[in-house]
Amino acid sequence: MAVTFNHTIIHARDNQASAAFLTEILGLQPHRTLAHFAVVQVGVTSLDYLTTDGEITPRHFAFQVSEPEFDEIFARITARGLSYWADPFRNQPGAINHWDDGRGVYFDDPDGHLMEVLTRSYGSGGLDAEHPNPLLTQ
Repeated sequence: MAVTFNHTIIHARDNQASAAFLTEILGLQPHRTLAHFAVVQVGVTSLDYLTTDGEITPRHFAFQVSEPEFDEIFARITARGLSYWADPFRNQPGAINHWDDGRGVYFDDPDGHLMEVLTRSYGSGGLDAEHPNPLLTQ
């Protein structure tokens, strides 16, 4: 049997609100509730939000989408007035990147997790001198 990634648990202040935020922004099917979890299905993998009162350590989650999906997602990000960045270091606010001949953007979810939407896998389009990918050049 091939190994596949099944799920991960993400801590949230309000698992239902955080799961709803992600499904709405990404245009996914509404989440489902399974015991203590708000489950967001992303392909064969799920992100299982769990409410906690403890400290939340921000994590990073990246989602590869098509060009039309990127346009739809980016429109929802801007319509909500969310802050967004072209880079994971948050050094390029209010911009998207064009790394690897694609597009990418970073934004925070309600719990401070850094979400990323990209149209091309890193390294798939080569380096662009005008838009260097800091993840590949540092």
